[in-house]
Amino acid sequence: MSESEVTKTLLLVDDEQSHLDSLRRIFEREGYHILTAGEGRDALEVLRQHHVHVMLTDLVMPGMSGGELLRACRTVSPETEVVVMTAFGTIETAVDAMKEGAYDFITKPLKKVFITKVVGQALDRQKLLIENRSLRQQLESLRPHDIIGQSPAIVKTLEIIRQAGPSSATVLLTGESGTGKELLARAIHRASPRTNKAFVAVNCAALPDTLLESELFGSEKGAFTGADKARAGRFESADQGTLFLDEVAELSLSGQVKLLRVLQEGEFERLGANEPVKVDIRLVAATNRDLEEEVRSGRFREDLYYRLNVIRIEVPPLRERTGDIPLLANFFLRRYAAKNDKTITAVTGRAMDVLSGHGWPGNVRELENIVERAVVLSRDELIDLDDLPPRMGERGDPGGEAVAAHCVESGRGLYIAVGTSLDEAERRLLAATLEATGGDKGLAAKILGVATRTIYRKLSAMEEGEESTTSGGSTPSNGQSEQ
Repeated sequence: MSESEVTKTLLLVDDEQSHLDSLRRIFEREGYHILTAGEGRDALEVLRQHHVHVMLTDLVMPGMSGGELLRACRTVSPETEVVVMTAFGTIETAVDAMKEGAYDFITKPLKKVFITKVVGQALDRQKLLIENRSLRQQLESLRPHDIIGQSPAIVKTLEIIRQAGPSSATVLLTGESGTGKELLARAIHRASPRTNKAFVAVNCAALPDTLLESELFGSEKGAFTGADKARAGRFESADQGTLFLDEVAELSLSGQVKLLRVLQEGEFERLGANEPVKVDIRLVAATNRDLEEEVRSGRFREDLYYRLNVIRIEVPPLRERTGDIPLLANFFLRRYAAKNDKTITAVTGRAMDVLSGHGWPGNVRELENIVERAVVLSRDELIDLDDLPPRMGERGDPGGEAVAAHCVESGRGLYIAVGTSLDEAERRLLAATLEATGGDKGLAAKILGVATRTIYRKLSAMEEGEESTTSGGSTPSNGQSEQ
């Protein structure tokens, strides 16, 4: 069986053979690989023996009911999506099935277009879960290296790190803010013989000039006001290990002179001291500035620049590695879902399209912040369009509001005349919205600003009303609903 067939395996369950045969013909023409069962217990055995992606089952069957089969399926094959079929009189039972974990329910008599659409949507969800599981597996294999990504740009960067890591050469990481330069510096440290020694990171931009030199080189007692005891600096802390200087362009000219001496001679003096201190460190520096321009402007020493620029690694911005966005987004989703005790499992395809199409001026750091925000604010098990910041849509990306507007505009025009009852207007609006969203009740609920359960409740009420009318019930002659 080919992979395409495996990903479209459908189990049909119904005690009426004629109905089962009819469903088989419909879905075989749609290209599904079909399995069938005439009762719940047989279906359960099929689930044990085969990898079923979507199960379409009748609710009312002798022996094991569809509801009982659904609950058993959650244990035997928890990844299988379940769509239940029900008659008008069992809508309440179908709603209960939704609460038990069914993807959706379909009322009889079945309409081919609608049933194939719902099963197709359930299959899309199943594929999303499979893809998410594959991403998790890839993340697990990548996690020991702390570098998430497999795009050509990041693979090239990692190859340079693998080659440069075992040496003692100074490395200069350049690139935009938020690209993960410190993460790469740690990877260089782990790839070196110094991996079991200290890795010390200093953000030069976070400290004022008056404190930066004492932080780097340490100080003797009485070297300045408040120095009541001798203190070792970061260079001494990193002895035999790796020192990472982030935003190295922020060093003052006097600090640059001292750094140059360390690189040339392997020694420095604490503030207020006369005796040099010997150190053996591997230096990794990083900056988001153009150091060549800084040299031309006189803000950075040329001799220090050449000392730092032994092995230069240009860290790619996120917009040049968009293929890594799903990996990164799912990695951050897992991290923050666990941190916030959430049961969020994946990012929907529509939301992932928005993330992949965003410009990411803040790079990986911006993506991490947006995913964390979505996890904290989401009330569902999936991150969807309306969990993303509205400003992403404003930048030209398809945001939640734009998608909602498109869904409504792409449907048939909705005209409601003055004098139409409120119930009738609501029925038409709900029908038009569901048509525009392709039957997606969750998206329809978001567009209409109500809970998904409200959609099911109103559909149930409408079905009951239609059944009452068909069985002889009357409506007021003016077309308005009774209050």
